Amino acid sequence: MLKWCALLGMTWILASCGGTGIPASGNMASGGDPPEGGISEVPNPSADMAAKSGTPLAMLQRGHETYMLQCGQCHVYQLPKKVNTDKWQKTMPKMIRHAGLDPEDEKAVLSYVLAVKKVESGG
Repeated sequence: MLKWCALLGMTWILASCGGTGIPASGNMASGGDPPEGGISEVPNPSADMAAKSGTPLAMLQRGHETYMLQCGQCHVYQLPKKVNTDKWQKTMPKMIRHAGLDPEDEKAVLSYVLAVKKVESGG
């Protein structure tokens, strides 16, 4: 019985990364893909980032955590400072639903990405 549950669980995990119209690579279509990055290149939220973006630090931390733990499960990390915000705002709801996450996670991830872009662009 335990083996059956483990097999069922692994099948569910593998199935959760396919079949929703998102390319198998996870990269967004239309035009070139944003530069890919590793975990070390994704900035951590800080009080300075929260102040400069006008977003509560707790929201940025939730967005960063969700981004780090969930986004990399199906595709390589897209560096937040390099993504096309308009494309992400259109694509994120589909990816969030696909991953089985809350709408609040979507809001937090998008807030985090926008904050990184704002801080790293000097805006």
